[in-house]
Amino acid sequence: MTIGDELRAELETARWVKSTLSGPNGGDCLYAAKLSGDRYAIRDSEQQDVPPMVLRGEVFRAFLGGVKLGEFDF
Repeated sequence: MTIGDELRAELETARWVKSTLSGPNGGDCLYAAKLSGDRYAIRDSEQQDVPPMVLRGEVFRAFLGGVKLGEFDF
């Protein structure tokens, strides 16, 4: 099994969560999952053909901190 195969298997069995502010009908959802090795993955419910983005924990936490501070209120 290669690293890619291991990651793919982990993404398939990951516990994906979405915000309670997401649409109730399954659309407009950004899902996030905690992975092994202090990594996180995010995916868009409307783009099933796009692989999830895997982020290092430091990067994910910095992004969340910026969101909480309003830095991404475009």
